[in-house]
Amino acid sequence: MTKRVAVVGLGYVGLPVAMGANRAGYDVVGIDVDPERIKRLDLGETYVEDVSDRDLAAAFASGRFEVSSDYEAADGFDIAVVTVPTPLREGVPDLSYIEASAQALAPRMKRACCVILESTTYPGTTEELFAPILEEGSGLAAGEGFHLGYSPERIDPGNKTFTLERTPKVVAGIDAASLQVVSEFYSSFVDEVVEVSGTREAELAKLIENTFRHVNIALVNELAMFASDLGVDVWESIDAASSKPFGFMRFEPGPGVGGHCLPIDPSFLSWRVRRHLGHTFRFVELANDVNDHMPDFVVRRLSSTLNQVRKPLNGSRVLMLGVTYKPNSGDAREAPAERIADLLGGAGADVVAYDPYYDESAGWGPSYNLVELTAEEVAAADAVLVVTPHDNIDFDLVTEHAQLILDTRNRLQGPNVEHL
Repeated sequence: MTKRVAVVGLGYVGLPVAMGANRAGYDVVGIDVDPERIKRLDLGETYVEDVSDRDLAAAFASGRFEVSSDYEAADGFDIAVVTVPTPLREGVPDLSYIEASAQALAPRMKRACCVILESTTYPGTTEELFAPILEEGSGLAAGEGFHLGYSPERIDPGNKTFTLERTPKVVAGIDAASLQVVSEFYSSFVDEVVEVSGTREAELAKLIENTFRHVNIALVNELAMFASDLGVDVWESIDAASSKPFGFMRFEPGPGVGGHCLPIDPSFLSWRVRRHLGHTFRFVELANDVNDHMPDFVVRRLSSTLNQVRKPLNGSRVLMLGVTYKPNSGDAREAPAERIADLLGGAGADVVAYDPYYDESAGWGPSYNLVELTAEEVAAADAVLVVTPHDNIDFDLVTEHAQLILDTRNRLQGPNVEHL
């Protein structure tokens, strides 16, 4: 008999997991409380760049894939994967989506089923928060009546090399039997699984990965600020340091950090340490401070650059290139462009933006007008601000017609280009 898999949360993480499980032969039902997402999926339209319309069509054509906004569609599942958001609210982790999904799944559980949490969270969530809700609602005991595991997501939107299937998957269970079920499930559509001894270790592994990046990006961001004041080309120095074949890993400065991972995930660890141990995680707090204020630095640099040509920021027209948080991706979650635009607008600038990847239906409302990239639009701008350098932006047109360019990503060269 084909096993039934319920995937809860059909975003950047859940939809690829649903596709992978379907290709592996499982009978998959995708659950999302957003009716607009369900409507688009039923029409065969994707909103996640790692899943194509063709992928959706193949899944539906298999007869083993359906989507619904009603948890009743998950009745009798063998495996449930929960990939719901875990945002921060005023510095405190909001686990209400995890709690709600557990409450909705619990009455639909059967003996020997398996529930896997993928949402990023602090160490201890699976056993201390998730398990009790499932137990209370199902009448089953974790480990005895049902299997329970944790597997941190490692989705990198738009990455064509390290896809879900090609990225090693960390897996954990609350006991040996749970670990075996979780490991066998992911092994059916992921090339490599990495088993760890407990869910807390797996939860912490995710936070270590992103805290490592967060701290090192903060380091080079602060270096960029100081190098600018010292009259040093930080990009050339990073290039030189990168020639060392050992003991160095390249990180680059930028206009700020975005997505769910860097602006949010390290704060889960900081919050847990402060709440549980009474200590301050100083590295995370410092990295937050540096990265959170990079948009402010970008606006100061742009104002200074305009002053050099005797133009005030107030009244200047600024064309931002790229508003998503990373190149070649439509993911605009926590993107620094929004903060930059707010600061520019607050200083009196007329802000417009161009982004070939941004999807207005994603629910992220920009505080500026989106325009097409034309020679006339570029020439009309007093300054062009490169925020996210998508490969399909016509940068030759930009450098040819722009009066002045501040490039926060070191993508362009020319006499009219300043770098962060």
